[in-house]
Amino acid sequence: MTGYALHLLRHGAPEQTGLLMGRTDCAPTPTGIAACVAKASGLNVAHLYASNLARCRQAGEAIGTAMNLPVTIDPRWRELDFGDWDGRAGAEIDSDALARFWADPDAHPPPHGERWSALAARVGAALDDLPPRPTLIVTHGGAIRAALHRLCGFDRRQLWSFDLPYGVLVSLSVWPGPRPNAQIASIQP
Repeated sequence: MTGYALHLLRHGAPEQTGLLMGRTDCAPTPTGIAACVAKASGLNVAHLYASNLARCRQAGEAIGTAMNLPVTIDPRWRELDFGDWDGRAGAEIDSDALARFWADPDAHPPPHGERWSALAARVGAALDDLPPRPTLIVTHGGAIRAALHRLCGFDRRQLWSFDLPYGVLVSLSVWPGPRPNAQIASIQP
């Protein structure tokens, strides 16, 4: 069986930076949208998906217009829900609680927030539903890490070592099957 290209594009810069933005629906900057459109230009894709949050949805819509391709909005590609910490700067959060979260986000999720395993499960379900054709997904850093965990087998510690700045494009070759797997083809900051 042949593989297919899967491109994961992190949204461009939002209007507010330096915050834990999970479900917080902050608009992207025009420059952030333009950077995503530029990064996607030249990709040969048959399907385009985006998280339903504005910072991804608006970039996905602009890419769809440029590529003459409909965008499917899928909330499973949202960022981790940071619960009570959502929309707050790290400096505003108890440093010990934040350190415990980064060390083990499953055992120490944000208060009223989402566990890492829940993010990984919903992104895994979204991956399972993808058609095996070249696909671009405009999403968030946490969702990209969850996809890399599922498809490439990276553990959480390894995933935090990836630098995924705004507008980064992670391209994978995916081999479908009962348990899809992938190989990283490129990472373009």
